[in-house]
Amino acid sequence: MKTIGIIANLNKPDAIVALQRLSRKAHALDLRLAAFEEVAQTMGGAAADLNTVMDEIDVLLAMGGDGTMLRAVRELKGRDKPVIGVNLGSLGYMTSVPLENLERALECFAKGEFTYTERAIAECVITRDGHSPVTYRALNDLVVSSLSRRIINLTMTVDTEEVGDYVCDGLIVSTPTGSTGHALSAGGPVLFPTTRVLVVTSICPHTLSTRPLVVSDGSTIRIGVAARSEAQLTADGQVGQVLAEGDKIEIRRSRQG
Repeated sequence: MKTIGIIANLNKPDAIVALQRLSRKAHALDLRLAAFEEVAQTMGGAAADLNTVMDEIDVLLAMGGDGTMLRAVRELKGRDKPVIGVNLGSLGYMTSVPLENLERALECFAKGEFTYTERAIAECVITRDGHSPVTYRALNDLVVSSLSRRIINLTMTVDTEEVGDYVCDGLIVSTPTGSTGHALSAGGPVLFPTTRVLVVTSICPHTLSTRPLVVSDGSTIRIGVAARSEAQLTADGQVGQVLAEGDKIEIRRSRQG
């Protein structure tokens, strides 16, 4: 019996109806459902342990919008599992299945009649003196940005090459998947999803000469925060932390996921 993990945004108007439809169709196709947290309560079952079940599922179903897709990928924590996005929102740019095709998608999954694409994950490790390293993973982007209305001063190197100093509102390091998100709004290029690169785009740079930089995803990008710069790091706009002077920020393509 194949097992489907479920992560859903219950704030979407169609979420409850969609989960009911999912439950009925999964039962008809002899598919096992593993729901987490409040989703399990909504479906009338016991909540599954997230970390345990993630190792057992055959696919993870993300029901919501792009934010739900990003959360689903993050919760996998590098596990090599496919993700199916069901759009319950208005845009759903990253989702592949409109709600009206939910049952058809489950039928195709049960029969093995589907294709998938592999996407790169960006990984960031923050090292601070006296503390254990903290790791963040992102499908779209990792952003070092200002905590206030003031510009910040950042330095960047790629592998052993010093790229330069940045006086700006922040830097976006995006994957090819994330090139159509925040980075595009900041003037970055659109990348084909399977391109093996990362792109660094500055946010409102205080210079006319700063341009987006495309680097091999085999490289390591190191960003430094200068003194008196109040900055933070966010991963996919959902999680992150405040940065301090002296923090070492290293970003590269993840070897997992």
